[in-house]
Amino acid sequence: MHEMSLAEGVVQIIEDQAKSQDFERVITVWLEIGELSHVSPEAITFCFEAVAKGTIADGAIVEIIRTPGQAWCYDCEAEIQVPSLIDPCPKCGGFKVQVTKGQDMRVREVEVE
Repeated sequence: MHEMSLAEGVVQIIEDQAKSQDFERVITVWLEIGELSHVSPEAITFCFEAVAKGTIADGAIVEIIRTPGQAWCYDCEAEIQVPSLIDPCPKCGGFKVQVTKGQDMRVREVEVE
C-alpha cells in the first residue's frame, strides 16, 4: 500500500512547516489528489490517521479534494478530460493522448493553531 508512505511524507511536510512557522497543532489538512494518481482517498485518510498518532497532526481532519484527469489529444489537438489512463479521446476517439494533469497529490492547505 503506497498510501502509507505518502501519508508519512505528508506528516513530514507538516512537521517541517511547524518548525519553520512555529505552530503547535494541526486542525485540518486538505489534500489535492488527482483522479489518475491511483491514490485511494479512503486509504490515504486511514494511513494519515495512523502515522499522525503522537505527532503535531494527531487528530487532524483530512479533507480530500479530487482533481480531474486532463490530457492533450494529438489527433484533434484539444485539451480533454480523461477518466482513466486507457480511455480514448472523448472528442475524436483517438488514443494518441498525453496526460497533462491529474496524476499528482499535494498538500493544498493546512489549518493550524
